[in-house]
Parts: sequence; C-alpha cells; structure tokens
Amino acid sequence: MSRIDRRFATLKAAGRTGLIPFVTAGDPSPQHMVALMHALADAGADLIELGVPFSDPMADGPVIQHASERAIAKGVGLADVLGWVAAFRQRDADTPIVLMGYLNPVEIHGYARFAQEAVQAGVDGVLLVDCPLEESAVLQPLRDAGLQQILLAAPTTEPSRMAQLCGSAEGFLYYVSFAGITGAAHLSTGDIAARVADIRAHAKAPVAVGFGIRDAASAQAIAGFADAVVIGSALVERLAGATDAAEIVSRAQAFLAPIRTALDTH
Repeated sequence: MSRIDRRFATLKAAGRTGLIPFVTAGDPSPQHMVALMHALADAGADLIELGVPFSDPMADGPVIQHASERAIAKGVGLADVLGWVAAFRQRDADTPIVLMGYLNPVEIHGYARFAQEAVQAGVDGVLLVDCPLEESAVLQPLRDAGLQQILLAAPTTEPSRMAQLCGSAEGFLYYVSFAGITGAAHLSTGDIAARVADIRAHAKAPVAVGFGIRDAASAQAIAGFADAVVIGSALVERLAGATDAAEIVSRAQAFLAPIRTALDTH
C-alpha cells in the first residue's frame, strides 16, 4: 500500500478530513524549502503538494504564477525539487508527497529517468495538469516505477469521462471546485456538494477538493462532503516575501493551524 493510500485509510478510520497544502517548490526561499515542508507536516498537513516551477503555468492564477517566476529566477529546477524531497525524507518517512505541475519539465528530464529519481527521492505521486487521462500513456514509466497519477475532474467534466476518471483514479481524485484558475475568490459549496457526493460514490479513490479554498471557514464547509481539502494560493500568498527560516515556519504554521482545527471540528 502506498503512503497516499495508507494516509487516506488512516483518515477514514479516524473520521477525519485530510488537509493538503500546496506550496511552490523554492518559494519563498530555496534554502529553507525543507524546513517549510516539515513545518507543514508539523502543523497538520496529511499530504504535501509541491508545485514544480514552470514558465507557463496555465492552470494557475497570478499568485502561483508569480511564485513560479520567483523560483525560476532563483534557478530552481526539477533536480532541486527532488533533492528537497530526499532531504525531507531523512526525517519524515510517512507524509505523502505529490509533485504538481506540467508535463514539459518531466519530458525534458526523461520519463524513465524522472520516475526512477522521483521514487528514490521519496515522491509518491504526480499531478500533471496538462496531461489528461486520454494522453497519459506517456506516463506509463512513472506508474511502472510506483508513482501514482493523480487525476483532475471539474464541474465541466462530461458524465462519460467522469466515469472513466472514477474508474482510473488512484491515490486520490482531485476535484476542481469551479471552472477557472487557482486562487479565485469565489466558492459556492452548495453547487459542488452533490457533485462530490456522486463522485465519491463511484470513484476508486478518495476525493480531494481544491481551488478557491482560502481559510478555515471555506475549508470547514468543504470538509462536510470531501475526503480532503487542498489549499494553495492563499498559503503561497501568506508565505511570499518571508526570508529566514523562522519567519517561513511561523507563517506556515500560523496559516495552517486554524484550518486544521476547523477540519477536525466540522
């Protein structure tokens, strides 16, 4: 059983909702990335999504776009990201790590090479926004190596395709709460509760909901019907500009603590 599967099984047994924070790898500080990852886990993250910096992050809003730009300007690449995961694993063997990003850096690195190095580093899954299920044969070397491919579903997903996604889902199925980019300010939980309930009834894997979740209140609202919540842009925004390790850790933990509490008391 993978780390992701074990973590969701533990959450289900405890009747808890998972908390999945997203941060852009290398932002705000490449030097303190591992400290940030540990801070997230210490503050109650059940799984960590690391965004691999990319020059054309088409699914992301301005906050994460700018975070990618800052990381790239500091020279951050895929090799750095894998190195930080390996360093994180020296102290934390249990918290699942998913790399979220785009196909191009993986293709340039080489699928088989990436798969081997990612598994060796301790990566558990990949979510490649621009590699839909229909084109995912290129990712077979990743699956063969043991990486789980996290799939995306959205309000605009057709029923026949949703059935395919539910049948193919592994690790967790990431449900995008609205048709738009990351970091948008609106979130209508009433519009998505029934859809998520239907997806959960058919999916082979747990369902995590992301996009538009910004604080404890919105996370708690989602917790009523999702297996996990993903929160990214608001956290990336909170971390922006922090320079030393103590400040980065403090901001991360202060941001996640009330969300963790809200999820555990919904």
